Amino acid sequence: MRFRPAAFFAVVLLAAGVVAGCGSGISLDEAIEGPVWRLEQLGGETVTPSGDPQRDAQLQFDRRNNRLSGSGGCNRVTGTFERSGSALKMSQLASTRMACVDPARSASETQFFAALQATASYRMQGPSRLSLLDASGRTVATLSSASTR
Repeated sequence: MRFRPAAFFAVVLLAAGVVAGCGSGISLDEAIEGPVWRLEQLGGETVTPSGDPQRDAQLQFDRRNNRLSGSGGCNRVTGTFERSGSALKMSQLASTRMACVDPARSASETQFFAALQATASYRMQGPSRLSLLDASGRTVATLSSASTR
């Protein structure tokens, strides 16, 4: 077998590209399904936990039936989702209609539900932080898995 410099360098460049892609921080195989994701930031503003994890805004994705469920802090939310690579679309969102006693919590919930509808993709920041991005790539919400709080 004869050494071919051009073929060798082509393979090296291809391997370097693959390795560089691995360092991008985005793995298209990172599953978001399973853990409970608690809202940490909404529109760039930090969300303060209520002290009662059952009353915090949260989301959970179920891979078996492509359904999502969660809470906005006052009301329950449910819907469907489609995930392909880093693309994420949530649809058929529905929520209960209970009144929030706290007006700030009600406003935050409305903004959270709007962020879910605007989500076009996601980015993982380590194994326990999930950023939801709109169509322009702007972060609309950041959540952390329940095990990190």
